[in-house]
Amino acid sequence: MSATPATEELFREDADLLGCEAVVTAAGDGAVQLDRTVFYPQGGGQAGDAGWLVLADGRQIAVVDTRKGPEPGQILHLLADPSQAAGLAAGERLVARIDADRRQAHRRFHSATHLLCALVPHPVDGCSITAQYARLDFHMSEPLEKQALTEGLSRFIAAARPVTTRWITEAELDANPQLVRSMSVQPPRGTGRVRLVEIEGVDLQPCGGTHVRNTADIGPLIVTKIEKKSAMTRRVILGFA
Repeated sequence: MSATPATEELFREDADLLGCEAVVTAAGDGAVQLDRTVFYPQGGGQAGDAGWLVLADGRQIAVVDTRKGPEPGQILHLLADPSQAAGLAAGERLVARIDADRRQAHRRFHSATHLLCALVPHPVDGCSITAQYARLDFHMSEPLEKQALTEGLSRFIAAARPVTTRWITEAELDANPQLVRSMSVQPPRGTGRVRLVEIEGVDLQPCGGTHVRNTADIGPLIVTKIEKKSAMTRRVILGFA
């Protein structure tokens, strides 16, 4: 797909937004790009959103995944039926609507991984957040205990801590390198600013993903497995209770 203007990322400021009006800026090769979107593209360990593009005549085109394109700011909505991209033209207006259940699962798990970072004070060297589970790989050699972590997460969730976002400059992040917990995924750079996610009194780190507004919204979950992946890696897997 050729270079097009950057897509306005509505999901960065409002993870509750499930749909938006948009204009097609490009379509082809099984993907559609819009001038604005509520669809989160895969990144930072979090899976991309799925959903539908609703055309003016009411027809719905299924989106199975969302990815970043090769050009800066480009977001590609990948279609279940790639041939349907050929039927869309630049300038066409539609409504982009995400799968609300999938998004909510991503929000719950992603927020829970931030709580897990507060419980396990070691660098993260791997992450995966899906609608079925989440996992974090910690750079550490000490053993971890499932029940203790599950109980710690439950306490944070029950405490109903607000989850908020704010932006800082890249220079401010450089002056505070301890904010970055991940060894494998670095905050995106190039725009001059970086988004921080804060769980009040618990965790503060750069993150571009979608989150709940309060830890109570995470709901019940458990640590389903802890694996020793290497001498210096402990993998923690989360699932819904």
